[in-house]
Amino acid sequence: MPVTTSAAPPATPRGGSPLPPGGAPGRPDAPARRAVRRRRRIAALFLFPALLLLGALIAYPIVFSVVRSLYDASGDTFVGAANYTEMFQDPATLRAIRNSAVWVVFAPALLTGLGLVLAVLTEKIRWRTAFKLLMFMPMAISFLAAGIIFRLAYEQDPQRGVLNAVTVGVHDTFHGESVSFPTAKPRLGDRQLTRQPDGGYRTARRTGPGHTVHLGLVGVAPKDMPRTARPAAGAAAAPAGHGELRGVVYLDFTPGGGGRPGVVDRGERGLPKLSVEAVDAHGRVAATASTAADGSYRLTGLAPGSYALRLPAKDFAPPYAGISWLGPTLITPAIIGAYMWIWTGFALVLIGAGLSSMPRDVLEAARMDGANEWQVFRRITVPLLGPVLGVVFVTMVINVMKVFDLVYIIAPGPVQQDANVLALQMWLVSFGGGNNQGLGSALGVLLLLLVVPAMALNIRRFRRSQT
Repeated sequence: MPVTTSAAPPATPRGGSPLPPGGAPGRPDAPARRAVRRRRRIAALFLFPALLLLGALIAYPIVFSVVRSLYDASGDTFVGAANYTEMFQDPATLRAIRNSAVWVVFAPALLTGLGLVLAVLTEKIRWRTAFKLLMFMPMAISFLAAGIIFRLAYEQDPQRGVLNAVTVGVHDTFHGESVSFPTAKPRLGDRQLTRQPDGGYRTARRTGPGHTVHLGLVGVAPKDMPRTARPAAGAAAAPAGHGELRGVVYLDFTPGGGGRPGVVDRGERGLPKLSVEAVDAHGRVAATASTAADGSYRLTGLAPGSYALRLPAKDFAPPYAGISWLGPTLITPAIIGAYMWIWTGFALVLIGAGLSSMPRDVLEAARMDGANEWQVFRRITVPLLGPVLGVVFVTMVINVMKVFDLVYIIAPGPVQQDANVLALQMWLVSFGGGNNQGLGSALGVLLLLLVVPAMALNIRRFRRSQT
């Protein structure tokens, strides 16, 4: 009878689980582990150039700046925290910190609010894509070019600055065109007119009704003469009526020469739209007149007596020239306005993308329940757009902390310190004449410490949105 042998059971290692066919425990995992290691080496190989650039352009400058901030201006002497102490005692740095705080408080909030309003409004129009494109186009312009554009737009001279041209136009529309001659004055040696403490002129001799008094001035450039000015000779020959004083206020200069001082010669033009006042013996204004295009004036209704004629100070005050956008008071708001012009399109497009992905059934349900558009906007649209608005706001905070180009280009030299921010102060201290890289590095470290929390918050929001 043949003997039957049964197959031996597979070897069981200590612990109870059978060994895999072919040998030692874990042997089949070796190819998988080799594949994992191979994938990691390939990933590291592809990541190495990026890590190299990251280390060279970000990590190394940060470490170097921290170390350099602990040394003096020459970089040879270790001074510890002296640069940080000096930084917070420097008035220019404190002004830069204050201005940077103004930027952080106002610019991101205004940009986010404006972008939200424009995004909601553009949802109602057909050509919203074209509008968003136009609003986004300033992002394609460099900060340098944008700074030059707004430096010209903010010029004080209305002939060059478009904003002041508009301002002067609106002012003249409601208040009338202001005409004055700031450079006008009596001829040297002329004793007819004497200068008053307020800047006006007054006749030295008094006269009475029925007389004519011609007041000649010089110092008015041809470019400053109004186009409406007419020759004064004809008006100067007209006699004065009963109870009135009359005469002409004219430019006592004959083009081409040959004229006589103090005489209204042919070719000499009158000065229009000037105020002439008759002042009685008690110093009160008895009558007021405005000169015509030929410079003539008529002071009527005068009682018998003696009067002095006065050209008030407003005749010689500079004309209204608009708003001093680049002055110490408005320079920071003016630069923030230029910054908003560049970045409003970014906020509009980003918030518009969030608005387009919003569930419409929620909005329609609210409208069907009787909510008006303001209630829908305030109670539904804004809360649902909260994450997007947060991303836009934090991104703008990071950007305004680093603003440099616009401040450097737009702010004129005399008011640059009034518009100074941390990034500009860092450059000025390090390379703009200060030549103190130790203090400049300390400012750079301070700027990094202020930006890092906003960056961390942005990254945290991004990770939350991915979960």
